[in-house]
This record gives sequence, structure tokens and C-alpha cells, in this order.
Amino acid sequence: MLVGRARHQAGALSAELRKQGASVIEIPFIEIRKPQSFQPLDSALRNLHTYDWLILTSVNGVDAMWERMSRLGLSLDRGGPDCEGNRLRVAAIGPATKKAIEQRGTRVNVMPKEYVAESVVRSLQSKVKGKRVLLVRAKVARDVIPQELRRAGAQVDVVEAYETVVPRASRTRLQQVMEDPRRRPHIVTFTSSSTVKNFVELLGERKSSKSRAAQLQGIKAASIGPVTSATLRDFGLPVQIAAKEFTIPGLVSAILSAVARQR
Repeated sequence: MLVGRARHQAGALSAELRKQGASVIEIPFIEIRKPQSFQPLDSALRNLHTYDWLILTSVNGVDAMWERMSRLGLSLDRGGPDCEGNRLRVAAIGPATKKAIEQRGTRVNVMPKEYVAESVVRSLQSKVKGKRVLLVRAKVARDVIPQELRRAGAQVDVVEAYETVVPRASRTRLQQVMEDPRRRPHIVTFTSSSTVKNFVELLGERKSSKSRAAQLQGIKAASIGPVTSATLRDFGLPVQIAAKEFTIPGLVSAILSAVARQR
């Protein structure tokens, strides 16, 4: 089993898979970096009291935002002078993001039933007309949320809290594992579109879809959700395992079910 989450996040998925008896190799497909400039994020955080909604779409975004608030001496305590009071409401894309927010003492007002951007939009579009919305996210991300909420009448500010890059050190390790019959994985896990894109780049992005599929012959792709699955298919890679619940536990469950079916 090959796990390609960022190094600091791989532990939970790897631990659960190992607990179920899997042999796990960790090679990060993404690396989390600070933005080139914190100025847009800092400005937004200093003016949180002017927003009606704060939307966070990843644990990485939560971590980056709270670290920056700490450096700026700001707080998101309810009723505090800086922000929430009775005005700012918080939306999280899924349970992991919600948990990360709540661990910092802030209540989440909205979490959609499905943990994708489209579901965030459905949960908020009737609530944001005439409202100011702050979306804290990665440098490169899908624009579904800001586009659709603006269409619903919201004023949306998008600020970068971090960026994901290809970890160059992973290239040689990945290629060695893929070429070694004794270590070649049966399953590769993908937890975001970024992990898919970077995996392809690490393998050699100039390959055709046909040669890429041939290189991965006999290896199953396990996807955390529909957006990740669509990205895999865009690169000509079939999705053999797809989580029904778009979370790490959901991904583990889907993998276990797929393995059980083969026995």
C-alpha cells in the first residue's frame, strides 16, 4: 500500500491501514509551504470583524490560519473583541476540518452532508446574499465556492494561507518503488486532486495516458472522493476503489471492502 499524503499528515491513514494488516510505504506526493506573502491573509485576519462568514476547506488551512492569528496576537473566541461576537459564522468542508476548528475553541455553524465544495455551496447559498464571506484556502484550488457564492449575492474574499508543491525528493523514491517487483504497491491512495497531479508529475508527466496506465498495470487507485476521482480519470487513470464517505475513515473502509472482495 502506497500512501502519498503530505509527510505530517500521513500518520493517521498509515496507522489505520497497518492496524488492518497492510504493509504501508509512505512517499509524500505533496509538500505544504507557506505563501510567498502573508499580507493578504494578515489583512483579512485583522478585519475578521467585518465578515459574516468564514469558510475553511482543509485542516492545512485551519493550521495555517490559527498559526498566523497567534503571531498577530488575534483571537477567534466567541464574544471576543477581534472577531466572532454575534456576527461571524464558520463553515467547515468536512469532519476533519470541523474537528481542527473546534479543537481551537471555535464552534462550527455549518458542515455539509457531503464533504466537497459543491455541497458547501448548497449549504450556504441561501444564507449569504448581501453578506461578506472570507474563504481561507490553498494558493491553487477549485473556484466553485467563490464563484457560486458570488452568484448567490455574496461578497467573497479569497485569501491564500498555504500552497502545495511537488516534493522533489520523492521522485527517485517513487520511481524505485514502482520498478521494484518486491516493493511495488498493490494500491495507491489519493486524498486530493493535488496528490493525483503531483503523483503524475513525479512519475514523469510527459508520459501519454496510455503509457502511464501501462506503467501502473496491476496497481489499484484508491480515491477519497468524486473530485479526486475525476482528476484521476482526467489523467487516464481508472478508479478501482472510491470512498463512499469522503474522509480518511471512509477511504480506509473502501480499501478494506475492496480487499475483502478479492479474497
